[in-house]
Amino acid sequence: MGENRKWLKTTETLKFEVSDSVARITLNRPEKRNALSGRMLAELHQALLEADDRADVHAILLDGAGKDFCAGYDLTDSYGGGGAETADYDPAQYRTRAGTLDDDIWHLERQQELTLIMLDLHKPIVAKLQGNCLAGGTDLAFSCDIVLAADDAKIGFPAARANGTPPTNLWLYHCGPQWAKRMLFTGDVISGLDAARIGLVLEAYPAEEIEDRAVELARRIACVDAEILATHKRVVNMQMELAGARLSQRYAAELDARAHLSQGPRRDRFRQDMAELGLKDALKNRDAPFGDGRIRLRARAPR
Repeated sequence: MGENRKWLKTTETLKFEVSDSVARITLNRPEKRNALSGRMLAELHQALLEADDRADVHAILLDGAGKDFCAGYDLTDSYGGGGAETADYDPAQYRTRAGTLDDDIWHLERQQELTLIMLDLHKPIVAKLQGNCLAGGTDLAFSCDIVLAADDAKIGFPAARANGTPPTNLWLYHCGPQWAKRMLFTGDVISGLDAARIGLVLEAYPAEEIEDRAVELARRIACVDAEILATHKRVVNMQMELAGARLSQRYAAELDARAHLSQGPRRDRFRQDMAELGLKDALKNRDAPFGDGRIRLRARAPR
């Protein structure tokens, strides 16, 4: 296979292209701000395996089509349930997310399996963030090896205000305990530029430069033999595992499920608004007390 060979495949939710030893996987629901549906998560899992298996791929670039990287989980799809589609089986015979605590944990763990594979791939993954990278979008981004962002990207987990905790929680390993708590306690968002200042992402660039910068970094990484890259990635990831990174994801899923059962005025209000008003108004009412919800650094944070 020639180094410049291209192979293009487009599915219902993704684009997959190989060029110059880089597999580019693009989330492709721009009309939904690339919100994560069950189909997208399943197709992303397969695309990641495809990239890891191909001999002509040394590195992976993950990005989103349109204005946004990913606005989070598609709540109208019940985190990838089935939406309005008619099931070809008897749902009563299977677990539902609205069942017991263990049912919810089970579903979150199965969902985790689709994305945590990013930590296990032998090939390095570079994420390119623009526009919104929120909630489930951060689950994807922070599972990558390197994260680059546009200066004006919006990064955060607003769902932490009333809906639960990140089921894939790698914030600590990117920006340290104080900033991880600051982000999650409020659900506020931070710009790509400030995210780079606190170490949440590797670097930020002007919006008009982020495409070229991300492509060039992925290309440079792909110049190294795949087996050498796998060695580097696995050594560093093992060090993270020894610090508890992988085990903590199991408990993140369990605690997220417990949070889903929590009782409190904000959580109850969100449930009621979802049932009576719909997603748009539920999100508006959830976020209203936080104003614009933007973190603005007063001084340059140490890198």
